[in-house]
Amino acid sequence: MSGDEVVEGVEGVEDVDVSALAINVTVPESHRWTDTRRGEEFVLSTLNVRMLPDGHLAVKAYGRPVAGGRGAYVSFPVPDDPELAALVASAADRAGQIWGAHRGLR
Repeated sequence: MSGDEVVEGVEGVEDVDVSALAINVTVPESHRWTDTRRGEEFVLSTLNVRMLPDGHLAVKAYGRPVAGGRGAYVSFPVPDDPELAALVASAADRAGQIWGAHRGLR
């Protein structure tokens, strides 16, 4: 869609500003890892993947304290691992398919 096109069904709207595209991805058990923050060890089990304005992806990992409890909602870097990179790419592709096939508001 170019900036000159009108959004179908919305008169006068020439451009829609999508400020964020993000998905959450569950890390398979076999690829989870631990990291430490503020003296507390976390097991990382979820990836938050964002699409940047230039089309590249950015990813952060989240998880729960190994000792249990909720702990803080703290992000961690994702290791440079080809299998995790493939998971992120596959998840982004799948999210695009799902978004592209949306059925409108319910």
